[in-house]
Amino acid sequence: MFVDEDLLIPLGDARLAAGLTLPHRTGAVVAFAHGSGSSRHSPRNRYVAAVLHAAGLGTVLLDLLTAEEEAHDLRTGELRFEIPLLAARLTAALDWLADRRDTTGRPVGLFGASTGAAAALVTASVRPGAVRAVVSRGGRPDLAGDALDRVRAPTLLVVGGRDEQVVELNTNAQRRLPPGTTLEIVPGATHLFEEPGTLERVAELARDWFVRHTA
Repeated sequence: MFVDEDLLIPLGDARLAAGLTLPHRTGAVVAFAHGSGSSRHSPRNRYVAAVLHAAGLGTVLLDLLTAEEEAHDLRTGELRFEIPLLAARLTAALDWLADRRDTTGRPVGLFGASTGAAAALVTASVRPGAVRAVVSRGGRPDLAGDALDRVRAPTLLVVGGRDEQVVELNTNAQRRLPPGTTLEIVPGATHLFEEPGTLERVAELARDWFVRHTA
């Protein structure tokens, strides 16, 4: 049994929209950081979240920009690569979860897509005691900069085999991330994992990684 809640997370002057799904029993919570031009309504992330729910994991799907900021970004593309801003918002959201009665003390994982993966890795680097595991889908870990060298959480990098530039970026990032970092290349997949069976593979890999490292 799960409890679903749509909410606004207060972070200073900003209010971030989020969807929280929690199992009644205690269990890990995975926070999702979406990628460029996407939102918490992303069908890809929602599919992955449903697979995690089936494994007993809770999720929080976050919009790291306010509605006004997202409207501005859709016109200009200025904010989607502002990794310090996105990471600060994600970090503050984790702190909010830690203070919330029904999520405090639960193990936390981070799932980041595209630029959201960079934000997740920066957050993992500044909250090493809180973040148990990170999964990146088609991520841009290179945008995390020097934070890569400070990540301690077990990290899984999932990239489409036909997303050649991003494969190279993730291969380089793997060398800087902690020992045990795993790079999984999904054959035949492009950046958005739209090919039959490829998103299902991402979800299976993420589920197994979070179950293993947040139990």
